[in-house]
Amino acid sequence: MPRTTAKTPAAKATEQRAGTYNAEAQHGSLPDQDPDRYLRLDNQLCFPLYAASRLVTRLYQPLLEPLGLTYPQYIVLLILWEDSPCTVSHIGERAQLATNTVTPLLKRLELMDIIERTRSADDERVVTITLTRKGKRLKQKCACIPEQMFASAGYPLEEGIKLKQQLDALIRHLQ
Repeated sequence: MPRTTAKTPAAKATEQRAGTYNAEAQHGSLPDQDPDRYLRLDNQLCFPLYAASRLVTRLYQPLLEPLGLTYPQYIVLLILWEDSPCTVSHIGERAQLATNTVTPLLKRLELMDIIERTRSADDERVVTITLTRKGKRLKQKCACIPEQMFASAGYPLEEGIKLKQQLDALIRHLQ
């Protein structure tokens, strides 16, 4: 006679939570007895987020390339169009990037005459970033990009708004 063990309420709750997001519920492809079912790629929350991020970034490429911009540079410019002048650390916080990632982006934008970097006289560690005229004019050229993104993705606007709200909530929860 097989021996059964009673599950604790915590174990049952953990199993139930894990079961709410996995592909077996959607595809019925994994038996409940499979001890590795939660280690399958299709059952991970991280992978669809990663894949979607890469695909969305790829959609931006043909829109930004004629402007001579990369996607990370575009993100920095979005921040600056809202908050210029601001510090390097502010840009890093808003973009959720480390300073050692932001600095090369800013150097490249400076070489392109899109921004100016100025060290604080009070504290040399603080660098202020300001848009140049060219950087300000670039905003007008980029104004159509969000609309073009939705069109090229073929994603309904209402669903996109809901998805963004859900992703914002996830980010807030994870921070």
